[in-house]
Amino acid sequence: MKPVLTAEEYRRVDQEYTGDLVQAMDRAGHAVGLAAARAGAAYGTTVAVLVGPGNNGGDGYVAARYLKERGAHVVIHALAPPSTAEARDAAAKAKAARVLVQGMGDIEEADVVIDALFGGGARRGLPAEVISWMQTDAPVIAVDYPTGLDPDTGIVEENAFRATETVTFSTLKTGHLRGSGPDHCGRVTVADIGISGGEPSMYVAEEQDALLPRRDRTTHKWSAGAVLVLAGSAGLVGASVLAGRAALKFGAGTVYLASDRLDLVQQIAPELPAIRTDEVVDRLDRFDVVVAGPGLGESDAASIRPILARAEQIVLDAGGLTPATLNVAKDGGGIVVATPHDAEFERLAGVEAGTFAVRSFAAREGIVVLNKGNPTTISDGGLPVLVTTGGPELASIGTGDVLSGMIAAMWARGLDPMVAAISASYWHGVAGGELAEHESVTAEVLADYISVHAW
Repeated sequence: MKPVLTAEEYRRVDQEYTGDLVQAMDRAGHAVGLAAARAGAAYGTTVAVLVGPGNNGGDGYVAARYLKERGAHVVIHALAPPSTAEARDAAAKAKAARVLVQGMGDIEEADVVIDALFGGGARRGLPAEVISWMQTDAPVIAVDYPTGLDPDTGIVEENAFRATETVTFSTLKTGHLRGSGPDHCGRVTVADIGISGGEPSMYVAEEQDALLPRRDRTTHKWSAGAVLVLAGSAGLVGASVLAGRAALKFGAGTVYLASDRLDLVQQIAPELPAIRTDEVVDRLDRFDVVVAGPGLGESDAASIRPILARAEQIVLDAGGLTPATLNVAKDGGGIVVATPHDAEFERLAGVEAGTFAVRSFAAREGIVVLNKGNPTTISDGGLPVLVTTGGPELASIGTGDVLSGMIAAMWARGLDPMVAAISASYWHGVAGGELAEHESVTAEVLADYISVHAW
């Protein structure tokens, strides 16, 4: 997993670094220059490099020198003279390479703009000329953070650049991922400049963290993972069917739906066996994981609570995300994975959703919480894990039901509940992103497509 540090923690690491700072700045500037080249800075193009007085500006001077060597027409727009020894060294080398340096001034035409002003160090009361440059239509490469973005919270208090790519150093920071950070940072590239360490405040899941269990040669349909989905109100049965189909497509060997409308379930999903809700308790020990919530209305709560009170592993989603239902599941000794979006989290926890609120609530309740969003935040009370796959294409009715089925499948197939939540969320996002490249993403299509990534 990729560690994520707070800006304050990284500043501490940076201040304790005892290596060659000039060399570190050279590496940083080179990485910024490469990002500018990816954005179109090439021979004959015009690159505007906006520099502040600190080491963020020093990185800009280094990038300007590299781009000048590539044949670009580079103009450095300096807000103030360099104030650190390393930045002064970088500025002197840029001038020696005949890079044009002038005052900040208002916005000018450029093919690529590099924001090396403050790196998140200034967020309020920005000079008018800086705000003017924020209106550029050119691709923007931000150094560490876009100017105007809070490096810890990702909040924009007044104005901020919207970068095409942000080049940060050594590790991701919380501001890249929280609040408006993803909207303003664009693609975030982490460059190794020789500075490392620090205590993470969260992690970002990578593909190797999204485990996919394998079946043994002798596996049969019940040992491959058995999932029971508690189907609900007649008008909402489709949601529970989506969850059941997703569990089956994502590798569960057996998936049943429990409903009082067996005829309706069997018409919609003949591939999913159905049993009456009042028969479930006597057969509950056959199932590894119970999914409760997709398609459940308020009137269904009473009928499912005796089941949840005896179930050992439970995924709660949608209509199952109420304090009363959670308490029944926990009081019966069940292990719970809850999957709320922001509004459901607030209803469940009584506080506004947020990275650290999710961790606190998971720790207090002794459950795994998967807070759906972009990014998705997952915690079992330990450091949160963010899943950044997927995007707005998943903002479609029923895709959350698909996710709950995928979690159940991973859990029933033998993964730890936290790992099952991470894996399902990761591949749910990957599948949505792949589908969006050639068609609209609907829950029905997504539930079929996820099988591509089930093994």
